[in-house]
Amino acid sequence: MALLTQHDDSENHYVMLAKLDNVRNVSNILKAIHFKETATLFASSLGIKVTVEDSKCVQANAFIQEGVFHYFNVKDEQITFKINLTVFLECLTIFGSTSMPGISTSLKMCYAGYGCPLVLVLEEEGVLTDCTIKTLEPDEVLDFNFCSSNVINKVIMKSECLKEAFSELDMTSDVLQILMSPDPPYFRLSTFGNAGSTHSDFPKDSDMIESFTCTQTKTNRYKISLLKPSVKALGLSTRVSIRTDNRGFLSLQYMIKNEDGQVCFVEYYCAPDEDEDDEES
Repeated sequence: MALLTQHDDSENHYVMLAKLDNVRNVSNILKAIHFKETATLFASSLGIKVTVEDSKCVQANAFIQEGVFHYFNVKDEQITFKINLTVFLECLTIFGSTSMPGISTSLKMCYAGYGCPLVLVLEEEGVLTDCTIKTLEPDEVLDFNFCSSNVINKVIMKSECLKEAFSELDMTSDVLQILMSPDPPYFRLSTFGNAGSTHSDFPKDSDMIESFTCTQTKTNRYKISLLKPSVKALGLSTRVSIRTDNRGFLSLQYMIKNEDGQVCFVEYYCAPDEDEDDEES
């Protein structure tokens, strides 16, 4: 066990204290949502959630359950602060971001309360380094009000299939159109770029589709510029859940296994393209 993951009574004044033996189990997940400089961090007894937003149209959440940590303690019901995610990731990867056989970097993450910095102590092969990151007053995070009771259509599929489809999309298109239906073509991704329209269809009985629940035919369009950041999470994931609700809002939930085989989740919410709605109304 690394020195940092042993508990010390002098650490009892921290309102949040987290330790783990492999820092990449945190850094790799956070890289999947790193498309803006700042993020809001929420900590509770269940673990840590880090939220990134853009243009009030897209929100990404990385969930790191308390079980990922060797030691995890949060004294308050919930701790919230804003942090520079770019700096946070630079500190987490200070010993390098690539995996070396038999070598891992351990992490201790401490927070003493409102107005205090987030302190990171990292250890690799007996070498210690510490980083102090300023915490900021959190902004109000968007509530997309995405309730499972309002979900109309849901598809769970192997990520490999969606990666392939995304790689073939025409990125000169401004929008990605998603059709889900209880009838053929069941699940279709469409783009409308310089070369014309392209479609990728997924039969509901395909080996790549693990679950298909569609109650009605719905077609929605989403700005590709807002969806592009989610490709990072897609690349790390093994499965993805694609859901749309009765307002046309999109949820992409990626299941990601870390280097120790533990499962973490990254979720993206995206609002439908309002320009398209205006044209149709």
